[in-house]
Amino acid sequence: MHFSLISLFPEAFNALLENGVIAGAYKKGLFQVSHHNPRDFVTSNYKSVDDEPYGGGDGMVMSYEPLKSAIAAAKAQNPRAKIVYLSPAGSPWSAKQAETYAKQKQDLILIAGRYAGIDQRIVHQYVDEEISIGDYVVSGGELPAMILMDSILRHLPGVLGNLHSAKQDSFQAKLLEAPSFTRPEHTEGLSVPKTLLSGHHGKISQWRMSLQLLLTMQRRPDLLRPEQLSLEQQKLCKVFWQSTPEKERKLLGLEERFPWQES
Repeated sequence: MHFSLISLFPEAFNALLENGVIAGAYKKGLFQVSHHNPRDFVTSNYKSVDDEPYGGGDGMVMSYEPLKSAIAAAKAQNPRAKIVYLSPAGSPWSAKQAETYAKQKQDLILIAGRYAGIDQRIVHQYVDEEISIGDYVVSGGELPAMILMDSILRHLPGVLGNLHSAKQDSFQAKLLEAPSFTRPEHTEGLSVPKTLLSGHHGKISQWRMSLQLLLTMQRRPDLLRPEQLSLEQQKLCKVFWQSTPEKERKLLGLEERFPWQES
């Protein structure tokens, strides 16, 4: 995959490209990155890339011409790339989209806006898709662009040590992940749940699935509600709740009261 990054602060992407598994994949050449700074296409002495919005309003708006030139340079380098603008007005980004982009090895031109946004004519004429990473505002599009890149790249073969790890991440099956534990087995009066120490892979798998279902219903009812469970899932949750001591349920982050608690 090739990511063409249109940003006034290309150095911001070093946080992603020089650290962790993504940095390792970048060094291996598993994906490519090019930078196109709109400021490099300004001919005036002041190198101004923004201007006051027509009609008034707070903040400045990134100007049309520098962005147009940066997009043209990126397109000349990669004609088949899809142009994405990171915007609060975009469609919500999801794990499913990330996996789809990775499978298609879709090359992307990512526009990271700044200030009070970009000239709408750029969006109208050049942008193929607007994407939002959540219902909040950040200072620029660099962080959202890195989040989008990271979530896609995790699905490329060779980026993670085990591609199966990406399949087990939260939200891949619209379920939160079960909590994890490591050594020591006992510390400060808290112990690793006995099921995880049993060595019985079938029981461990059921334990994790039950916990994923319960945690998702509790914390993300927008993803899963009790009435959406199958009969088998209902049984799993009820058995888990009735067989798990209250102290362990609290350790796992489950509320004291829950539909699956014994009456």
